[in-house]
Amino acid sequence: MIRHLIDAVPVAWSALGTDLLDGAPEALVNELTGGEHYPSEQMNNLVTPNGSPPRRMSIREGETGGLNWGYVLHEHGIEVISLREEARGPVVGWATDPRTRFSDHPALWQPTGPVPGRQPPPAPTLTTTTVAPSPPTPATAAHAARR
Repeated sequence: MIRHLIDAVPVAWSALGTDLLDGAPEALVNELTGGEHYPSEQMNNLVTPNGSPPRRMSIREGETGGLNWGYVLHEHGIEVISLREEARGPVVGWATDPRTRFSDHPALWQPTGPVPGRQPPPAPTLTTTTVAPSPPTPATAAHAARR
């Protein structure tokens, strides 16, 4: 994650693509993306007020104006910080099912609370067993006799 999200981009991302999932099982990638594949996009055409080349920003405590969320990559997971609510947040472990549905309500992302996510429902069990047709009901049999 660090290589893709931080080391692979000179300044910033404008969109993360399915290349973030490279190496994941194809069935999982298809379930998460609907079978679509598209690359991540770096921010281009950035202009600074003084005309100097754009550079990566470092966000420090007290300098989060205009930001709603912060993410800190840890060895054991990603810390999600609601910057409108807290200075720290709960950590979502790297082994978390990527199909988990997370809340986007800032007040739920408390540092001492549980991660506000809902596990995906289990996949339905599919069968190839054929089902025998039902015998005709008396009304169906009487209708067929009138023809």
